[in-house]
Amino acid sequence: MNRLTVEEFRKTSKFPLSVVMDNVRSMHNVGAVFRTSDAFLLESIYLCGITAVPPHPELHKTALGAEDTVNWIYFKETLDAVKELKAKGYTVLAVEQCEGSTILDKLEVNPHEKYAVVLGNEVKGVQQDVVDMCDGCIEIPQFGTKHSLNVSVAAGIVLWEFVKKLRVFY
Repeated sequence: MNRLTVEEFRKTSKFPLSVVMDNVRSMHNVGAVFRTSDAFLLESIYLCGITAVPPHPELHKTALGAEDTVNWIYFKETLDAVKELKAKGYTVLAVEQCEGSTILDKLEVNPHEKYAVVLGNEVKGVQQDVVDMCDGCIEIPQFGTKHSLNVSVAAGIVLWEFVKKLRVFY
């Protein structure tokens, strides 16, 4: 199926995109984001606060080994992760519904920039002080009675949209 080995994955150039997980409580969601990040060749995942870190059998159930391929780092405070990313030149965007947010399909990406998306807690979303530190917010359009998605589902949608737009340039 033309899959990369773990060694090939590590050597392959990645899309200039990272994920920040802000206090995501479900290990299944964390594992799913690892797997999606592997599938889309992302640079790294920043695990913050109560977000589980590998190795853990519950996380592995959905990551299926992606926790061994995707680079990750843990931060006790999400704000510290965002500060580090911004210091490294990343544009940091929260996936959150807020005033002035960019609707996902209207998102424009610059191939010369690095991006990070912040995914929030399953109940509370992205912490307000983290949203305030971000360069903006991305909103997934929704048309039904519910106005939120499971965090791993939201990650898949947002990360695919970024990669779809970035791969034109790579």
